[in-house]
Amino acid sequence: MRFKLLAAALLVTAPALVLAKPLTVCTESSPDGFDVVQFNSLVTTNASADVIFNTLVSYDEAAKKIVPSLADKWDVSADGLTYTFHLRPNVQFQTTDYFKPSHALNADDVVFTFGRMLDENNPWHKVAGASGFPHAQSMGLVKLVKAVTKVDDSTVKFELNEPNATFVPILSMGFASIYSAEYADQLLKAGKQVDLNAKPIGTGPFVLKSYTKDAVIRYDVNPNYWGTKPKIDRLIYAITPDSSVRAQKVKAGECQIALSPKPQDVADAKIDKSLKVVQTPAFMTAFVALNTQKKPLDNPKVRQALNMAFDRTTYLKTVFDNTASPATNPYPPNTWSYDKAIQPYPYDVAKAKRLLADAGVANGFETTIWVRPNGSVLNPNPKAGAELLQADFAKIGVKAEVKVIEWGELIKQAKQGQHDTLFMGWAGDNGDPDNYLSPLFSCNAVKSGINFARYCDPQLDKLIDEGKATPDQAKRAKAYEAAQQIIHDEALWIPLGYPTAAAITRTNVSGYSVSPFGRQNFAAVAVQ
Repeated sequence: MRFKLLAAALLVTAPALVLAKPLTVCTESSPDGFDVVQFNSLVTTNASADVIFNTLVSYDEAAKKIVPSLADKWDVSADGLTYTFHLRPNVQFQTTDYFKPSHALNADDVVFTFGRMLDENNPWHKVAGASGFPHAQSMGLVKLVKAVTKVDDSTVKFELNEPNATFVPILSMGFASIYSAEYADQLLKAGKQVDLNAKPIGTGPFVLKSYTKDAVIRYDVNPNYWGTKPKIDRLIYAITPDSSVRAQKVKAGECQIALSPKPQDVADAKIDKSLKVVQTPAFMTAFVALNTQKKPLDNPKVRQALNMAFDRTTYLKTVFDNTASPATNPYPPNTWSYDKAIQPYPYDVAKAKRLLADAGVANGFETTIWVRPNGSVLNPNPKAGAELLQADFAKIGVKAEVKVIEWGELIKQAKQGQHDTLFMGWAGDNGDPDNYLSPLFSCNAVKSGINFARYCDPQLDKLIDEGKATPDQAKRAKAYEAAQQIIHDEALWIPLGYPTAAAITRTNVSGYSVSPFGRQNFAAVAVQ
């Protein structure tokens, strides 16, 4: 009898078992794939690098500094030319029904990861095809990195051809995710190289289970994850291109987080007791790229005229509901080296017409405006924005046809330089100005396709290189200020705005924060 009473007491006082729940996130579009090194869109980074993979180092957004990840420490030689990374022990690659690793992460995996991108003789180098390795190329890694070698199983050495203050921060970017050399060898021997893009293997917190294009991506928690185990048991990306539908789904409880909401949806969510709004100033810039390789856009006076024809005030009110601040320079004003002395082009239709006349196109010309179909943080209402720009151009005699192109195809063709003018946006990865300047304005970036202005200038390249060559931030800032002046004077973009990054969540979601860089981290998210 006494035993039964004691057992009953234990039943009464024992805490209830709390089971992890799945998290469904309404995302804006399909990724290009899961082999993140081949692609440059944030959507692809979010679907692959942010959940499946890890990098050697990562960027701590709260502390605003680079911190260890797969490498738990690293050393730099006195001359700044040699970086030695010491790998975290006992990190396991993911186990799936198509791959079972025989050993933990080691130096061979790091050597393979970078050799594939940088060594044209690597058997995996040509697998990327026409897309190549856009970030590695635009960031100048082929020229910068002399060698990547294995010291021992847990140590990797990077030798550089010249000092570079941005090298370690670059390694926190999604394209620097570490791949399994063993898995790559398995695919190579089987002639299934394409599976690296469809069936990824990483060391990250989630394992890809299935993907249906334009519909859903399903992930399971990685049971062997080396870091803190996620508080959810599954992760689901519900691909929902229409931002209003994403907002409706989170309100109905069909997803717990809705990404990239429209400003009006954010305002509505703030007064809905079942929802929360999470937001932060974004390290992002929305812009219209002007293809300097297309006539008459190759004339800086024409590009300046288009800038002066643009009514930025009306655009930001209509498209962003004034939740974005007006843009002038390539990166936001809270970035060190931002040149406050540079003033935006004024809205001046009469002067714009005079500039066109000076350029020999007084009667205007025909062009195209490329835009994506669905909204994002950097372009909440693509159709409205494109039509506003079209009307502004018409005021100075420029007849523009709006072309709405599916996101994946738009990126593909734009990287080949097929566009005239292009609505685009960029999110930096770690707060460094070079995260904008090298990938968007260098000559290397013209080759990789990410330089959407298609502008290659030796003086601008020299300034970008000077900024990377020294750890002295004051010297770097001086070079970057001069670079910003060239970019402004040449009118390579029509800068649009610096947006606010926001997401809508259910009130039963905790631990989620919006990244100013647009990255996604669900490791600490819980669903009550």
